[in-house]
Amino acid sequence: MKPRLRRAAAGAALAAAALIAGCATTSVTPAAGARAGAAAAVPHNPDPFENWNRKVYAFNDSVDRAVLKPVAQTYRKVVPSLVRTGVDNVLGNIRDVWSAANHLMQGHVETGLNMGMRVLTNTFFGLGGLLDPASEMRLTRQSTDFGITLGHWGFGPGPYLVLPILGPSDIRDSIGFIAGFKAGPSSLPESARGRNAVTVVDAINLRASLLSTTSLIDNVALDPYVFVRDAYLSRRRDAVYDGAPPLENMDDDADSPPAPDPAASAPPK
Repeated sequence: MKPRLRRAAAGAALAAAALIAGCATTSVTPAAGARAGAAAAVPHNPDPFENWNRKVYAFNDSVDRAVLKPVAQTYRKVVPSLVRTGVDNVLGNIRDVWSAANHLMQGHVETGLNMGMRVLTNTFFGLGGLLDPASEMRLTRQSTDFGITLGHWGFGPGPYLVLPILGPSDIRDSIGFIAGFKAGPSSLPESARGRNAVTVVDAINLRASLLSTTSLIDNVALDPYVFVRDAYLSRRRDAVYDGAPPLENMDDDADSPPAPDPAASAPPK
């Protein structure tokens, strides 16, 4: 890939991160209490910016069809499967460090220690993460991130957002993305050229892994925007509550007029 293309892709990702920071620093407030014993509030309308989000979604879809998807398809055809697996393993091993830290911050000590052992195993016995012996030792990957950690401790998700290039998110996950980006693979190289190269490889690897998923969405969803939004919000909510989210309050009754009081309507004696 040409240097100009690498710089452009990295610049787009960083610009999007800057946009996230501008939104996130003013919009997130902690819930009344920690997650223990209290459910994080779910907005009645989680997508108040739907008109704007649909425009960004259409822009992202155009960029994806014109650039990202063809590059990912070429990567999948040209690069041998063994090499692609190695790249995915190395990037995943770096992210596992951040997952282990977040599990510990969420109070999941056992899971955090297991993820830490996974990182150590793959780093020392898997040639720096190129191989994945930890999975064979049943140290399975249990990914999490800082957005989930914030939700675990009572931060509400805020409105749903579709971010340029980056795709579906919300206010809370936007903050989590910034923290994760700084702790991710792209932060390791010392030179700007190295960081840009890792950013591009990471983006291509991720897009290649989603080829079958996006094809399924195009084939089965009547409204892909709604399908992606609802799936994203549901998946993130499940992750915050470890797969067992509380029942949502039904607000429909609050909009209905109160039932008449039989005593008030009875004729006087």
